Amino acid sequence: MQDILALLQDPAAWVALVTLMVMEVVLGIDNLIFISILSNKLPPAQRHRARRIGISLALIMRLGLLATVAWIVQLTTPVVTILGNELSWKDMILIAGGLFLVWKATKEIHHHVDPSDKGESPIGGHVAATFGGVVAQILVLDLVFSIDSIITAVGMTPHIEIMVVAVVVAVTVMLLAADPLANFIEKNPTIVMLALSFLLLIGTTLIAEGFGVHVPKGYVYAAMAFSALVEMLNMLARNARLRKAGKAVR
Repeated sequence: MQDILALLQDPAAWVALVTLMVMEVVLGIDNLIFISILSNKLPPAQRHRARRIGISLALIMRLGLLATVAWIVQLTTPVVTILGNELSWKDMILIAGGLFLVWKATKEIHHHVDPSDKGESPIGGHVAATFGGVVAQILVLDLVFSIDSIITAVGMTPHIEIMVVAVVVAVTVMLLAADPLANFIEKNPTIVMLALSFLLLIGTTLIAEGFGVHVPKGYVYAAMAFSALVEMLNMLARNARLRKAGKAVR
């Protein structure tokens, strides 16, 4: 109790908390894009439940990882050398997660480019997606982002309490934003392709990070934000043309 009161009176602790919350929320956006695309492949009656279960289990997993933070920090120690690159468990997890994300994004892009292939749906992807499979994929990707964010958080603050609060706040934001974002993506098919390209970019970045090539996150998110802005302008232009065409018909 005294430790918590001391943290509440420490300005540095508040700065660390706000910084971690922002970082977790930004990483949560990546997760939400992935969750939205996956959950929209399910029947409408199952989508909300899949998002809630996936995000809730992700919170439990993150809190569990925080309880083993001392072990997670050791994942940065090199354990194998491949093609002259010393890789730690963290590096291999990032590479595996990046490969998974690149494979998944590429597969979904193919489904949207050729929706007639193997009975795919043009909006939701593969019709035969299962509830358990979607939740499992959500957890796999969240595991990759969780380990990366926790190791980064340890370098910013030694206080587990601050990390827990930041994680809970970020997951709460994800829970509130999951349905609106998924509905927005479903109603705007062009957004789906943009979101998939984001996932492809993030996956490539994870692979590069795993091999020791540092890619400044600011550049990545700035490019994503600029692309999203351009797509929003295109949407406004399309809506304006549709409204004008509707008036012309009348």
